[in-house]
Amino acid sequence: MAPTPPVHTPPSPPPIAFAAGLMAYLIWGFIPLVFQVIGGYGVGPWETLAHRTFWAIPVAGLFVWMAGQGDQALAVFRKPRVLGLLALSSLLIAANWVVFIWAVNNERVLQTSLGYFINPLLNMAAGALLFRERIDRTAQIAIALAVVGVALQALALGRLPWVSLTLAASFCGYGIVRKRVAADAQTGLFIECLLLGIPGAVFAIWLAQAGADHFTQGVAPAAWLIFSGLATAIPLVLFAWAARRLPLSAMGFMQFLAPSMTFVMGVLQGEALTPLNMASFVFIWIGAGVFAYGLWRASRRVPAAVAPVV
Repeated sequence: MAPTPPVHTPPSPPPIAFAAGLMAYLIWGFIPLVFQVIGGYGVGPWETLAHRTFWAIPVAGLFVWMAGQGDQALAVFRKPRVLGLLALSSLLIAANWVVFIWAVNNERVLQTSLGYFINPLLNMAAGALLFRERIDRTAQIAIALAVVGVALQALALGRLPWVSLTLAASFCGYGIVRKRVAADAQTGLFIECLLLGIPGAVFAIWLAQAGADHFTQGVAPAAWLIFSGLATAIPLVLFAWAARRLPLSAMGFMQFLAPSMTFVMGVLQGEALTPLNMASFVFIWIGAGVFAYGLWRASRRVPAAVAPVV
């Protein structure tokens, strides 16, 4: 009798990958507090964005060096198409960041939460429209629930929730552009920080010369503005590292952690939560749950399909 070949099961992701992914989303969940502290010193969203991108440059550069991607980063400047795509992704993420900074300092934390709950569902719709990705019945239900949630939010506000939609659309567009960029995550982030941070430094210097900046007004605001750069680059690098090592279903579940934290934050800070507003979030939450269930079910089917081949 021939010996039975061993069954090879996929290795379990290392615990450090889960820790890295969890840490990234926890930082994103708490980051509104950072920008609220900075806003408390009178720093506007554009000045905050300028310092956020500039001080992220050395952190992102350090990670590029640690990953041995220095040559790849230099090569980007010899590839006009790649550089152009990264310039476009830089503009999209800058729009996302400046709206987010403005929103958390103007009692719109709940709307930022809604935007990042909508984002993965918008990604699915964009994937179907732009990349002809198949949307199954579960995904269709999730998207329909999100549409109902947005409609209820519009009724509750008396207008479209522009903060939520801008955050979701800009981050979705950012993901679409980065999907087409032939560069690793660390390299792409470093180039984006350069493209945004250098003009940001010029803007910050101009503010200082006009006597309208806040960086030179004291140690505390300067320290928080520098910290905003660290809080920008570190979770992005942790996320990129974890995403390569964790199953899609795990990342799918974790991505709802940050908007859940910001929702609680907005409620605790006393933002209005009317019954209609709450109903909107309920529909979005159900849609997010259906989305996460679809990811989990898809992850269970992959090993089952591979097993007979093995």
